[in-house]
Amino acid sequence: MKCATVLRNRPYTKRQKIMNNEADLETRRTQIIAASLSHVPFDGWTMKALKRGATDCGLDEASALLAFPVSATDAIEHHSQLADKNMVRDAGDLSSLPVRKRVGKAIKCRLEQNTGHREAIRRACSMLALPANAPMAARCLFRTVDTIWYIAGDRSTDWNFYSKRALLAGIYSATLIYWLDDESTDTTETWGFLDRRIDNVMQIPKIKQRIRSLIEKLPRSPRILRP
Repeated sequence: MKCATVLRNRPYTKRQKIMNNEADLETRRTQIIAASLSHVPFDGWTMKALKRGATDCGLDEASALLAFPVSATDAIEHHSQLADKNMVRDAGDLSSLPVRKRVGKAIKCRLEQNTGHREAIRRACSMLALPANAPMAARCLFRTVDTIWYIAGDRSTDWNFYSKRALLAGIYSATLIYWLDDESTDTTETWGFLDRRIDNVMQIPKIKQRIRSLIEKLPRSPRILRP
């Protein structure tokens, strides 16, 4: 009976150990990236920057290799995921706001958390623009816009799920590029740009309805088309 209990407990202990190791690794990655952001403008998203970050937070350089064993560029995706989580935290409850305001606030939270690290974000954008990193760029962008729509309250499962995310991807990408070079006080020009982009997209359903109304008013067999 005792042996059976030990055998039953072994798999659980092993799984628990793996889970703890993964949690520790996740924490270590987050620490290294946070400390590396000040080095990225000079060294890029490279193992050199990550090693310096590891040293800054009291770890040895080997910790950077263990945290990102495949490629240093994996740190970009991890940073993007972390920024999405922080956006959810910072945005808080948006249920009292109109949808356009929810989306706008979420994007603002997403960008503002990296105000002090714009050059690191610029370097990340340059890396993601490379053809070899296209899959990672697509994953990061989709994850961000999907998270924005989720905290904005969107629960669509039909075609609107894809169309909303495609439209928001354009808005977010354009705003990100504008934000990188914005030197206005409190980046007010970026937020004005964002509001205008959202306003433009919000007009699409109205335009579609107008076109649909015009089509419905057309005669089904116009004389000009008759032989």
